[in-house]
Amino acid sequence: MSKVVRAGVGRKRVQTLVMVLTTMMSVTACILALGLVVAAQGPYERSFADQHGAHLNVLYDQTKASPAQLAAAAHAPGVTASAGPLPAVTVQPRSGPDTKIPPAGSLLPPMTLVGRTQNGPMDDLRITKGRWIAGPGEVVFLDGHSPLAVGDSVQFPDLPGHPTLKVVGLAASVSWSADGWVAPEQVAGLTAPGTTPAAQYLYRFAHAGSDAETEADHAAIAAAVPNGAITKATTYRPARQEANRTASTFVPFVTAFGVLGLAMSVLIIGVVVSGAVSAATRRIGILKSLGFTPAQVARAYVGQALIPAGVGTALGVFGGNLLSVPVLGMAHKALRGGLLGIPIWVDVVVAVAALAAVVGTALVPALRAGRLRTVEALAIGRTAPGAKRAAAGGAASGAGAVGLLSRVQNLISRLPVPRALSLGLSSPLNRPGRSATTAAAVVLGTVGVTLCVGLTLSLGSLQDGLAADRAGKVIVQPPIDGSKPVDHVDEAAVVKAIESRPGTRAWYSNVPVPATVAGNTGRSEVVAFAGDASWSGFQLVSGRWFHGPGEVAVSATFLRTNQKKVGDTVTLTDHGRDTPAKITGEVLTTEDVVFLDRSTLEPLGGAIHAEAISFHIDLTPGTDVKAYADGLDTAVSSMGLSADPGEDHINIVVLAMNTLAGTLTLLLSVVAGLGVLNTVLLDTRERVHDLGVLKALGMSPRQTIGMVLTSVCGSGLVAGLIGVPIGIAVHHLVMPAMARAAGIGVPDVDLTVFAPSVVGPLILGGLVLALVGALLPATWAARTRTVTALRTE
Repeated sequence: MSKVVRAGVGRKRVQTLVMVLTTMMSVTACILALGLVVAAQGPYERSFADQHGAHLNVLYDQTKASPAQLAAAAHAPGVTASAGPLPAVTVQPRSGPDTKIPPAGSLLPPMTLVGRTQNGPMDDLRITKGRWIAGPGEVVFLDGHSPLAVGDSVQFPDLPGHPTLKVVGLAASVSWSADGWVAPEQVAGLTAPGTTPAAQYLYRFAHAGSDAETEADHAAIAAAVPNGAITKATTYRPARQEANRTASTFVPFVTAFGVLGLAMSVLIIGVVVSGAVSAATRRIGILKSLGFTPAQVARAYVGQALIPAGVGTALGVFGGNLLSVPVLGMAHKALRGGLLGIPIWVDVVVAVAALAAVVGTALVPALRAGRLRTVEALAIGRTAPGAKRAAAGGAASGAGAVGLLSRVQNLISRLPVPRALSLGLSSPLNRPGRSATTAAAVVLGTVGVTLCVGLTLSLGSLQDGLAADRAGKVIVQPPIDGSKPVDHVDEAAVVKAIESRPGTRAWYSNVPVPATVAGNTGRSEVVAFAGDASWSGFQLVSGRWFHGPGEVAVSATFLRTNQKKVGDTVTLTDHGRDTPAKITGEVLTTEDVVFLDRSTLEPLGGAIHAEAISFHIDLTPGTDVKAYADGLDTAVSSMGLSADPGEDHINIVVLAMNTLAGTLTLLLSVVAGLGVLNTVLLDTRERVHDLGVLKALGMSPRQTIGMVLTSVCGSGLVAGLIGVPIGIAVHHLVMPAMARAAGIGVPDVDLTVFAPSVVGPLILGGLVLALVGALLPATWAARTRTVTALRTE
């Protein structure tokens, strides 16, 4: 038995190699897909447990509470663990001399810096870029909230000695316990004369699963210390909500690719294994003539399938774990938590499932062939594929199907195309079951490619809509470093400077205003616009943009929080005055905002916060952005403003999704291509004798390649026509699900991304995928010598 198995594996080396590669790529795709699905399930909770996160971060004024009183707070009701004291200071630095963005000397936001080691009893810090501090003179900032990049520096000109710290790394804190961390001995040098560093304590509680519970926990700590001792307290809830919202957007995305990967892997493994066993029917007849029982035949061919499949599975597990390092690393950064490696149980489950699929798909054709009489098995192995069906299925059961297929082949042979091409077009009918299964694999591959292209286009458009508040090739606003406080802005003068400058195409301004919405249950920000904002890129989920006074466009968060809908009327209030406004549209944004025209505020008579105004300018094509910004900056600098080129903002979540989608789609395409390669290889080897006859009759190598490639054209084109609509349908399900998880809607412009210029190449993509998979067998067929082909049975 073992000799038969080894001989079968060694005899068909090309087929064995294809089976190894197919199984390897299928297992790799499955491990990555399942690993991503697992990574997106509760990543924050997993990281919170792994990093010993804190529910409450408290800064104490050490002049108002003794060390004993602060230590006693650790025994407040509900506290289960605590850590501290850690020295902390709240400072407002400026960017250092070697910093480019923002410019050196720019005023940075106030930040809390804590002196501590990287790991401790609570809130372990994980370096995501750079390294941990080695001593004084260095700082590590909170990843995702850092005002500077690694390698930049911060300076404190108002402190004695003007200390400067170099940014050496970024770290992830699951509790957002501070804005940055320094060496404990550095804190004294960052403390203003006459003041004392604060003491930070971290707490975990028995019950902190809701905002109400964390507020109660905060109250319990406040009651345990003297009044005024707490200077600042933050909870883990904002970090948790942001992480879970991001993770929720990943779930529909990775689930869709996971299901595609699993389905295609099982399908392709089935095609490869069953095809290998079916192609060996004559050899099975020889084994039966030597005395092998049907059970022994089945065991032998299952063994022959398991050897290359086992090697491929092992390589796939290794490759999946190796590829998971960058893939899950990207997902971990986007999710701010989760897995950094594939769990062992995922490797085991995928490996067992792959081998079980191999056994199942090999056993069925092996048992069927093993039950054939020896003479029938020998006859099937020597006859043409079409005759094999008739012999295997019986004359009565197969006559109708065979007759129909023969009539279709006759019709194809009458097409006005070269004979080599008509032979290729009709060849899939020799093995309709195998051809249909392979076409299904190409369909799934096309679905994956279509979904990937759709997600990339939609996410890019969605990101443009979310970043519309930063639109403009040039932006005029008060300097970000605060070096020139602005009390009043002569808007007419600014507009005149903008409109008179060559290259200006359009502009608009926006500014937050103190007006509020009557009865507002959230913290909505009201933003007033002037000028033409039609080019800005703000996207409407429903309704329309405001067109004048008395109209507002709001966010989904505002509608949800205030239980309003488009078409309702709200009341704006300011300084005791009020005015009604109709909600005309829902704007795509994750913020809680109300957008309106400046004219809507006229009945309120409120003032404008000049220090927050910004002018966004679009330029005519061909205008030099930097030259325009420099010239305009000279004109507006006397007004206390600056003009700077707009910046493109990269969203790490969108970048991660596009990267993961591209990786998974590439794997699925390779798996589908290997499936086509295997099918065409089997068909070509089965018909090698016929190929020799055709070559003897004068078929050239070029005609041979054309015949083999044409054999997959029909299935590839049909796969494209079927797969692209399915991919579009899946895209239209996945995108809204991702948006709902993020708490926003999807504008029609972000869904209708499949223009004819996109759909056409996608449909042809199924054909290209099939042709690429068939190229190697076609080349082999063309190079096969006529004598060798004729001698092959």
